[in-house]
Amino acid sequence: MKKTLLATSLIALALAAPLAQAHQAGDIIVRAGAITVDPHEDSSDIWVGALGTDVAGTKATLDSDTQLGLNFAYMVTDHVGVELLAATPFSHDVGVSGMPGPFAGLNGKLGELKHLPPTLSLVYYPMAATSAFQPYVGAGINYTWFFDTELTSEAEDKGFSGLDLDDSWGFAAQVGMDYMLTDNVMLNAQVRYIDIDTQGSTRFGGREVEVDVDVDPFVYMVGLGYKF
Repeated sequence: MKKTLLATSLIALALAAPLAQAHQAGDIIVRAGAITVDPHEDSSDIWVGALGTDVAGTKATLDSDTQLGLNFAYMVTDHVGVELLAATPFSHDVGVSGMPGPFAGLNGKLGELKHLPPTLSLVYYPMAATSAFQPYVGAGINYTWFFDTELTSEAEDKGFSGLDLDDSWGFAAQVGMDYMLTDNVMLNAQVRYIDIDTQGSTRFGGREVEVDVDVDPFVYMVGLGYKF
């Protein structure tokens, strides 16, 4: 009788656990982990005022960076939530490539910049409440703020001065998944695409140098979450 009662209790707990683990309306979810911004930049030819023309074949370049990523989500219903992406500031090297002939010495690292990409999204969780595995999709809007831009000393020695990038508004989309380890703790992984368009400018020989850049990064994050 005791064995039967124990077995019945264990079965009941097993059936009840996934229900307890599922996201529900009113839940607040906080996630933290490593987040990487990987630019897939596509730039226009660089306008060099000292030459009075775009220089064919020239490009602006940006490298990747990894920082601490933070997500804050509020479940409006059992399947729909609102999520804010935040992070510690990303730092990127800015470079120039494709400068020809006597200007080839200008190719390479030009400077550094920092940016923050706060992104507000509506997310949808399609799985039933009995599932500890909760994939989701989301879409929203991103604002990218560029700041702390500076040239390298080598670029300044070559005749460059000043560095500026315009802030950007754009569309963002994501796919992700939570896997509940306990009623409150979860593993999380997510991938985002963010539409970031900016214009970069500096000066060379006292004349303006400008380039339009579609940064359009993929953003990858892996971490842990806690549900309140």
